[in-house]
Amino acid sequence: MLLRRWFIVAASALPLIPTGFAILFFLATTSPAAAVSAICEDVADVTVLPSPVAPWKGAPLRVMAVSEKPIEIELSLVAPDGSRTVTSSDRHGGGPYSWFAEVATPAAGTWHATLAFEHASAGCDPITRDIVVTAGKPAPTATPSGRIWQVRGSWNRTTESLFSAWIEKLFDAPPDQDLSWKVWHEVLRDQSRNFLFNYLGRGEDRMTTALRPDCADFVYFLRAYFAFKMGLPFGYSNCSRGTAGKAPKCYHWFDIEHLEATRPAPPSQQNVASTPAAAASSAQAPGIRGLFSRSQSIAAPVNPPANSPAPRPKRPASFAEYLRNVGDVVHSGTVRVAASDDNTDFYSVPLTQKALRPGTVYADPYGHVLMLVHRVPELNGTPGVFLAVDAEPDGSITRKRFWRGNFLFVHNPALGSPGFKHFRPIVGNKNGSLRRLTNTEISKNSQYGDFSLEQSQLSAEDFYDRMDDVMSPEPLDPVRAMTDAITSLDEQVKTRVTSVENGRKYQNKQAGITAMPNGPSIFETTGPWEDYSTPARDFRLLIAIDVVRNFPDRFVRRSNRYATREGMSVEDVKRELQSVLASELASHKLSYTRSDGSQWTLSLQNIIERAGDFEMAYNPNDCVELRWGAPENSEEAATCKRHAPRAQRAKMSSEYRTWFHERHWPTHS
Repeated sequence: MLLRRWFIVAASALPLIPTGFAILFFLATTSPAAAVSAICEDVADVTVLPSPVAPWKGAPLRVMAVSEKPIEIELSLVAPDGSRTVTSSDRHGGGPYSWFAEVATPAAGTWHATLAFEHASAGCDPITRDIVVTAGKPAPTATPSGRIWQVRGSWNRTTESLFSAWIEKLFDAPPDQDLSWKVWHEVLRDQSRNFLFNYLGRGEDRMTTALRPDCADFVYFLRAYFAFKMGLPFGYSNCSRGTAGKAPKCYHWFDIEHLEATRPAPPSQQNVASTPAAAASSAQAPGIRGLFSRSQSIAAPVNPPANSPAPRPKRPASFAEYLRNVGDVVHSGTVRVAASDDNTDFYSVPLTQKALRPGTVYADPYGHVLMLVHRVPELNGTPGVFLAVDAEPDGSITRKRFWRGNFLFVHNPALGSPGFKHFRPIVGNKNGSLRRLTNTEISKNSQYGDFSLEQSQLSAEDFYDRMDDVMSPEPLDPVRAMTDAITSLDEQVKTRVTSVENGRKYQNKQAGITAMPNGPSIFETTGPWEDYSTPARDFRLLIAIDVVRNFPDRFVRRSNRYATREGMSVEDVKRELQSVLASELASHKLSYTRSDGSQWTLSLQNIIERAGDFEMAYNPNDCVELRWGAPENSEEAATCKRHAPRAQRAKMSSEYRTWFHERHWPTHS
């Protein structure tokens, strides 16, 4: 008989946990290793997490089980009267693997979360975890004065697996379903998605917020949210963006234990007025309402006398205020840091299915950041794919698939290290202070061991070839692989429809011209230009167009990677691909709203034919018809009533257009 017992995970690092407070549970065996079958060894690493942290009959009881191995188990919730209320064998994920069960109105008493294993004959009897549901609402866990949350646990293999499973559930949907939200908190308030909804029992997810994170803020916000709920360490860095041929560098790390310093001190008053970022930050302050706090406005800072010293940053009083500080500090350069640098918030990982798990962050060299949320395995000749989410400048959240058009990769010293990265583990020192593990420490740590410089040693072509092999280890059907790329392009273009439409609505509401930054700043700025222009999106779109229309030639270069029908030569397959490409591009349609409110339909073939027009289609001062490349004097362009100023168009047509035409992202000198 296999002996088992429950252990409280992370308790060794939680001296401040109140009596009876248990966060994570995992199964461990006490029997001799020789007596344990391989199946039971896999079972021994199952993690079970109930939610909320203090269950009571007035809140839904949710249970999540997580395993690193693809075992077959059935998760059941047994009521106090012995009735089996909920049973689920639906396994999510591709490493880690997870199961979920929920009771909407649990009765008071002792519930039993039972794990029944398919191979019971191997000696793995059902395992039960008791969960006490109280009749009355328990008092929420107290937070010490002056803290946003109390660090009660530690980051390790178990908490990282729970983070991955939570992320995957949060953005779960069939791979072919379009998934997007107007703002990030819409996702968190969806109780069917957010396993940690009201986990602390404070009604903390029902408060309103005006925070609209950009792509870099978003991945930090998700990590901070999970850490806030689970009582885990968190921190973030103040970094440069990378200039003069050098990668971004981080200079100051802010951790959750030191709220007196959550962002760099502002410059002297003489410089504040001329700093765009400072002005933007001040402009955003009024009207922000507290998520996970009382609804309240944050007063705009009052300018001190010109000769007074710069004020110290305001200490955040709520989780929402804390997130605002995080968002004011982090940016894409914080993620694009050099892979060899230890003084960073991220570390580079190998390109393997095990390492590329939900919660993994992708640093685009051209200033974009995404987070992996799911891996769809290769099946019956259909290519495997990684799905990711990102935040756009307008605050919207969109799920998209990994492919060359969305995940750009190039090595340039000034751009830092692109590629897939994990949040660097934060640990406690003996004196109680927090610090981040170095690359060497991660490599030697039994809980991690996944630091790698592999991506830094790959060319762009090698990187994409390697990712093809990771997503689809078996030979691919070339036609299916190409149609998958066309689907990705279609997805990317339709996402642009939303961005351009947001710009059209903005035009209709305001008078005047949106200012255009100078030089490379058109890709990274603040204000209306950042929100409604599309230079970065269009740059990526042009690369995506190249990928699709050049797919037949890419097949020829790597024909041994594909499974071709017997008797067909490489040239035969190339001709077939060219034929399918033409028909597929013509059949994929999209519609956009013209200036007069009418709809106009384009095909992907139209989009590819207009690639040259998209080199100058990003200015929100232009009508939407121009932004979709409508030919001059055409019926499509007849409704255009607005044009960007001549001076702006002159800049766009000179050196700026060259960046798009040559697919060469400019860097700041």
